[in-house]
Amino acid sequence: MTAGSTIKTRDMVYIALFTVLTAICSWISIPTVVPFTLQTFAVFFTCLVLGGKRGTCAVFIYLLLGTVGIPVFSNFTGGIGALLGPTGGYLVGLLFSALIMWIMEVMFGKKRWVSIVSMILGLVACYTFGTVWFMIVYTHTTGAITLKKVMVLCVLPFIIPDLLKMSLAWILGRRFCRLIV
Repeated sequence: MTAGSTIKTRDMVYIALFTVLTAICSWISIPTVVPFTLQTFAVFFTCLVLGGKRGTCAVFIYLLLGTVGIPVFSNFTGGIGALLGPTGGYLVGLLFSALIMWIMEVMFGKKRWVSIVSMILGLVACYTFGTVWFMIVYTHTTGAITLKKVMVLCVLPFIIPDLLKMSLAWILGRRFCRLIV
């Protein structure tokens, strides 16, 4: 076995482990219009520990598993319907969060300020994509809804918990990234 294949195997194992971590974190859920979960923590933690490339792969695989019907989303749900439903945009937004973290890492390195700014920008991207998606799907299936109403239901209640999850991911991620090469 060559050194290159060992690294690839290790990467696959880490990606798989952090994909499972994301699924487990999504199952820890408080049901609301958009469920409170630890998914955002898992995405930020994954990208901080594994780096942007491997972290984004883990998030993509997590979404792919859920899309094909494996119950990895909140409340043990899965399937394309979960992504096409009103809250599916927030799930897809997790991929945008990971991509932003990867792009920022490539552009500016793994400095502390880069991690913090990339998590904030990633969260804003997730909120933005998810909110627009929610409005489109909700309007199509139920009727018109205002941006203010969507913000009250789907964004405002999550800001403080997501900032806390982001802080925890940053603290733990800084410690764990030393253990994973």
